[in-house]
Amino acid sequence: MSRFARLSMIVLVMLSLAACQKAYYGAMEKVGVHKRDILVDRVGDARDSQAEAKEEFASALEHFASVVNFDGGELQAVYERLNASFEDCESQAATVTDRIGKVEDVAEALFTEWEQELSLYSNAKLRAQSAAQLRDTRREYARMLAAMRKAEKTMFPVLDVLRDQVLFLKHNLNARAIASIRTELGAVRRDVASLVKQMESSISEADQFISRMRKG
Repeated sequence: MSRFARLSMIVLVMLSLAACQKAYYGAMEKVGVHKRDILVDRVGDARDSQAEAKEEFASALEHFASVVNFDGGELQAVYERLNASFEDCESQAATVTDRIGKVEDVAEALFTEWEQELSLYSNAKLRAQSAAQLRDTRREYARMLAAMRKAEKTMFPVLDVLRDQVLFLKHNLNARAIASIRTELGAVRRDVASLVKQMESSISEADQFISRMRKG
């Protein structure tokens, strides 16, 4: 397949997804669920996924540390536990990314619609009030989204280290692999501590944004 053909296919898929989203928002509005409501729900989902990711990574750190303290037994079982924990983290990280993307999608649709509808006001005072509210909401949303993306990024250094060590342990079920993990443990602890801090900050921002949106 040529580069042009691949790009054309990507564009068609993106246009199809955009059309599906537009149809979805339209259908939801017909039953009284507006983009604002969907945004609040999706922010809540993204917040919850980050809380779950925080727990998964904390659990992975415990498994990682337990390998360092390994004092005999079946190393294959140790590998399997660590690998399962890594896969849980990887899956949860993907969920976080997906849900933040869905937040961005509905927020863009909401703000575009809001901006366009400002021109429909005949009352200048009400138009100015709505425009001011739009600016405030955009500013608050931008701060919350930045916190979410910053927290999201903290997952990847931990995933990279865990992936490397899981792969190394898989093919080296011996004391050498344990020593390698012991060397990385301090860095993983620091990365997980940073992750937890950023996740908690992001969760707090999401809670505040949801509260403000509901007060309306």
